[in-house]
Amino acid sequence: MNVAMYSELADKLKAISHPVRLCMIHQLMHKEKCNVSYMQQCLDMPQPTISQHLTKLKHAGLITSQRQGLEVYYRLTDNNIIPLLCKLLQDEQINTN
Repeated sequence: MNVAMYSELADKLKAISHPVRLCMIHQLMHKEKCNVSYMQQCLDMPQPTISQHLTKLKHAGLITSQRQGLEVYYRLTDNNIIPLLCKLLQDEQINTN
């Protein structure tokens, strides 16, 4: 039994188990990258709340960030989660870069 592997997987599942974070991951599956402003408009939530959720996803290793000028863009880094979410959300397989 590989405890470290199961622990890492459990951390990722915990990170996506919140409805807002699940929605964020779903958005990132459909777009190559998003910034906080875009997510704030889509989710109709305050910027600090969005940033807190993004931090949790980043710590779980599901997303990464890249600064472009004044904006920070987020993108999926763990494409292994996409097929699972496609099944759960009954969505098509998309954006597996």
